[in-house]
Amino acid sequence: MSSVRPFVLAILLGLAPALAGCVETPRPDPALDVPAAYRAARDTSAPLPRAAWWTAFRSAELTRIAEAAEAGNLDIAVAVARIRQADAQARVVGAALLPTLDLSASAARSRSADLSGRGSEGANRFGTSLAARYELDFWGRARSETEAADQLARASRFDRDTVALTATSSAAGSYMRIVAARDRKAIARLNLESATRVLTIIRERLAVGTATALDLAQQESVVASLRAEIPPLDQIIEQEIATLAVLVGRAPERLSVRGASMDALAVPRVGAGVPSALLARRPDIAAAEARLEAAHANVNAARAAFFPTISLTAAGGIESLALTSLFQPGAAFYAIGAGLAQPIFDGGRLQGQFDIQEAAQEELLQAYRAAVLNAFADVERALIAVRQLAEQERLQRESLASSRRAYDIAEQRLREGTVDLVTVLNTQTTLFQAQDALTRVRLARFLASVSLYQALGGGWTVAQGRAETAAR
Repeated sequence: MSSVRPFVLAILLGLAPALAGCVETPRPDPALDVPAAYRAARDTSAPLPRAAWWTAFRSAELTRIAEAAEAGNLDIAVAVARIRQADAQARVVGAALLPTLDLSASAARSRSADLSGRGSEGANRFGTSLAARYELDFWGRARSETEAADQLARASRFDRDTVALTATSSAAGSYMRIVAARDRKAIARLNLESATRVLTIIRERLAVGTATALDLAQQESVVASLRAEIPPLDQIIEQEIATLAVLVGRAPERLSVRGASMDALAVPRVGAGVPSALLARRPDIAAAEARLEAAHANVNAARAAFFPTISLTAAGGIESLALTSLFQPGAAFYAIGAGLAQPIFDGGRLQGQFDIQEAAQEELLQAYRAAVLNAFADVERALIAVRQLAEQERLQRESLASSRRAYDIAEQRLREGTVDLVTVLNTQTTLFQAQDALTRVRLARFLASVSLYQALGGGWTVAQGRAETAAR
């Protein structure tokens, strides 16, 4: 009889992979609609983003800020802590694949007494033992649960990369808004000086009777309006510095931004590649895919819960009534056993758990599809913005050049007294608006480039993510 048990056990162990395959559920098909190319893509020769994509703007200060955001951003630190939690949870779940071994030791003294109160002599009992238990994973439930935990740990790493990309993109955007506001402030001061010169001319003409008090009041209104434009720009600068300080993990009082002119920034050429490559470039897509894989593993685990559990137990040790004889050969004992438990009636609990996991899988499947479609749309919108804003900047430069020529002519003729003040007011207003508009268009173009880098996943790739995962 003793020879039959190992034989049966060997058969069961041999059949385990096939039996586990019987409970494997079909993997869901995402059925992604992946276009062959981006509709808005034009420059197919442009390079794809590098890992340090912010260096393409050729600003040493922007590079320092982006690197500081990667190193000091507290949201990234939170994401790293979540990685540690997910790794620990994966180890907890994976422990079910290994046997458990417990050591116990005991010492007891007992004495019994009858109804008259007379008792027998007390008895001592000493013992120590090892107990092992192992649940055979015939149906793959423990393996599926471990796989689900591993996939969630992978997703947490992709989440960290998504947070890092968001942090660096936000830092770059804040820096560019600071630089643009300083450019606009410089333009406003130059325009204020120009308007003040015109005001001086009008006052001189009023003194000799060739201008009216209305002319003077109109120009004074222009000068006052230009002065009023400066405080809001200071507000933008100070608030964006405070925002940038949070992004790099510092107090606003400890962050200074030199912020050279936007003319010092280069407009990068960014290649979008093909849409199918985006699936390997966006960490948020990789995270959604990992969560979908985890949901599929949870469905398999819930399915396996319908089948019986088979466990093996073994215990051995020594036990004696006297401490001196505890380690004698006669004090040893052992026990070996096997158990099988098959759910019969649980009020629908197992079916409910299976339905929950199937519904969760469907939810994450749709979330994965949505992440892919949103990623394609993000790239298309960014490509459209980059192209249209480049054209808008070209046209705005032409408009500015014409406005400046008109204003220079009008100011010269005003000094000569050969032009009416209304013409001068109109030309200077047009010039001031054109200068400010060009700065805002250039800012929008730079921000569109940042958005394109973010939409393309920055310099992140699945291969990089896997390497980082292995390194951890």
